[in-house]
Amino acid sequence: MDRSRYLYGPALRYFAAAAEESSIRAAARKLNVASSAVNRQILTLEKQLGMELFERVGRTIRLSSAGEILLAHIRRTLSDLEATGAELDALKGLRRGVVSIATVESVTEALLPEVIAKFHKDYSGIHVDVQVMGAERVAEAVEKAEVDVGFTFEPPDTDALKITYKKALEIGAIVAPSHPLAGEKQLNLARCFEYPVAMPAPGISIRARLDVALSHSSADGQSSVEANSLRFMKHLVRSGEMVAFQTVVGLEEELANERLLFKPLADEQLTRGHFCIITSSLRGLALAPAIFLEQAVARLEKMLPSSDA
Repeated sequence: MDRSRYLYGPALRYFAAAAEESSIRAAARKLNVASSAVNRQILTLEKQLGMELFERVGRTIRLSSAGEILLAHIRRTLSDLEATGAELDALKGLRRGVVSIATVESVTEALLPEVIAKFHKDYSGIHVDVQVMGAERVAEAVEKAEVDVGFTFEPPDTDALKITYKKALEIGAIVAPSHPLAGEKQLNLARCFEYPVAMPAPGISIRARLDVALSHSSADGQSSVEANSLRFMKHLVRSGEMVAFQTVVGLEEELANERLLFKPLADEQLTRGHFCIITSSLRGLALAPAIFLEQAVARLEKMLPSSDA
């Protein structure tokens, strides 16, 4: 597509064609217009600039010094226009793109909806497909190219995956404001297990970290409830005197409204969990997923509390 005909007036285009062909008639044939039209536009341009752009020798024309300067300017401008056109074509492609996402459950509570809402506002024509699954399955889906982007905790250390974003998050106890532990600033696992406890099932990423810490704790480690849904466990905590364990991801609304309280755990063996955005290192992202990933990382940097990864 010749975008210059839409973005620039005919005078500059006719002048450039005449300069390249060294002939007004040849330029007219190239442009599919009358010779008189080309000549008239060039004369008008010369009048506006107050100098001759061509030296006219019989039926041929030769650029003057002023004409050479103007032609160099036009060529630079057209080169910039080609680059701009490529960017415009890329944006046009985004209107038809697809972004496929695999995510753990906790991220769907607040973080991911806000990221997707912002992306949809900027690129309303892009289809976003979200699948909720366990942490191990998220990594597998990304590695097998079933999805473009994964939101997960503790992805495996493999050359097939690229960690684009990583944030260390403290694992704490969550309790209702009415719970006997609500007034304590800091807890440990042994203190929590003095009350009914809901533990994440094996396969939930923080379970392995809790098991290691419990093996070094005086707590009996006997839970009252075990579930593979963090959403279920936080609702269980809200409804009674249960204690559960989680990072702040997935608790945004409850903590803001003080329907739940997050209590840091002092157990030395309890290491932080790592929330990550992952992509495949074996294939590049298409334009739509790449733009989404860039926006997601920038948004999460603002949304999540600062901590060292």
